[in-house]
Amino acid sequence: MFAGVVESNPGAPTRLGFEIINSKVTRKAFSVPGGPHTPGDILAMSADSKIQRGAVPRFSKSPKLREARFEDYSQVAALATRFHLQFESFPGWTHLWVNNPAYLEIKDEFPIGWVLENGDGGISGYVGNVPLHYEFEGKKLRAAASRCWVVDTPYRLYSLSLLETYFQQRNVDLFMNTSINSLAAPAYAIYQEGVPVPVSFWDRTAFWITSPRGFTESFLRKKGWVMAKPLSYPLSASILLRDRLRGRWFQENEKQVTVRSAASFDDRFDVFWEALRRKKCNLLLGVRSREVLKWHFRFALLQNTAWIYVVEDNNSGLLAEAVFLRQDSPEIGLTRVRLADFQCLDQEKAPALLTAMLQVAVDRCRRESIHMLELIGLSPQLEKQVERSYPRHRPLLNWMYCYKATDPMLAAKLKNPAVWEPSLFDGDSSL
Repeated sequence: MFAGVVESNPGAPTRLGFEIINSKVTRKAFSVPGGPHTPGDILAMSADSKIQRGAVPRFSKSPKLREARFEDYSQVAALATRFHLQFESFPGWTHLWVNNPAYLEIKDEFPIGWVLENGDGGISGYVGNVPLHYEFEGKKLRAAASRCWVVDTPYRLYSLSLLETYFQQRNVDLFMNTSINSLAAPAYAIYQEGVPVPVSFWDRTAFWITSPRGFTESFLRKKGWVMAKPLSYPLSASILLRDRLRGRWFQENEKQVTVRSAASFDDRFDVFWEALRRKKCNLLLGVRSREVLKWHFRFALLQNTAWIYVVEDNNSGLLAEAVFLRQDSPEIGLTRVRLADFQCLDQEKAPALLTAMLQVAVDRCRRESIHMLELIGLSPQLEKQVERSYPRHRPLLNWMYCYKATDPMLAAKLKNPAVWEPSLFDGDSSL
C-alpha cells in the first residue's frame, strides 16, 4: 500500500512522506525514487525524497473507514494543517458540495469524501471527493476529483484504502486528478496504470517575473538563506538586465485587441458556453455555464484573488474569456498569479487573443507588485505563441494531471490527444 498527500494547490510544498507495503491492488513492481521496489517492501520517503527502509507501526485495532461528514471539518482541517497543507475555511470547504451544481444533482448518492477514524474517535486520514460535470461528443459525463489526500504518520499503513475507495465509485464516468505531487504519483499510477493527460506539458511551467526583487527574496527564502531580503537587491539586478536585453515580452497589439475586465460572470457567459459546447463538441470539456463558473470561482472572487478578462465580438457578445487566479506560497513569501482557464470561439484568433490577455495580466501583476505570472498545461498551439514572449521555465517533479475513465470505449477515445483541451479549470486545481 501507499500513503501520501495530494496537494490542494499545485506547486505548493509538501512535507509528508509515504510508506509502501504489500498491496492487494497490484503484484507488479512499481517505481519510486530509489527503486524499483516490489510489493512487500516497507519504505518511507522523507520530504527531501530520500527513500529509507523502516518499520511501520502496528495497532491492535485497525482504523474505521467511513464516509466523511460536514461535522468532521475541524478534525480534517487540523490534520491537513499539521502537515502544512493549505485548507479552506468551513464555508469554503462546504461550498465545494452544497452549492455545487453537479453535487446537487446526485447528493444522496455521492460521498463528499472518506475518513479514517481511529479507536479514540479521532480522524487520522482523509480524502475529499468533488463531483464535476463534463461533456464529450454531446454527452454529459460525471467526473470525480480527489482533493487533499492526507494521513497521519502512525496510520500510513491504511492510507491506500482511502484511494481504493475513491476509485471504486460506481456512479462516476471519469476520475480527474489534477494536483498530484511527486510523493503521491506512484500511488495513483497503481490504479490508473500511469495514464497522464496525453497533451500539453504538465511536468513544467512557463512564467514571467513581474517583481524581480520580491521574487528573488522568496527564492532565497526557499533555499534557506537567512539574509534573503538584503541579498535580493543585487541579485534581482541580473533579472532586470536579462529582461532588458531580451526586449519586450509581448509584441505590440497590432490588431488593437480590446481586453476588458469583468467583475463577475454575467448572462453573456451562458451564451458563450452554449456556443462553446457546440464549437468544441468533439473535445472533453468541463461545463462552463454561468452557474458553474459562479460556483467554481465564488470564494476567489469574494477574496479578490480571481481576475476575469474578456474579448467581445462585434455584437458585444464574448469571443474569448480568461480567468487568472492568485495561488501564492505564503511560507516563502511568494506571490503568484496563474492562468486558470482560457477559452476562445475562434481557434485561429486564439493565440493572439491569449497574448493580449497575458499582457494585461502581466501589467496588473507589475502594478500590484505580484512576483510572477505562471502558465501550466497550455495546448501546443498556444504554447508556441507564448514562447515568442520569452518566458522562463521551471520543471515540476512529476506529471500533475492524470485521469481514469471507467468505460473502456471512453478510455480508448481519450487516448487521442486531439480530444483534449486541458487547463487548471479541470479537477480541483483552481477550486
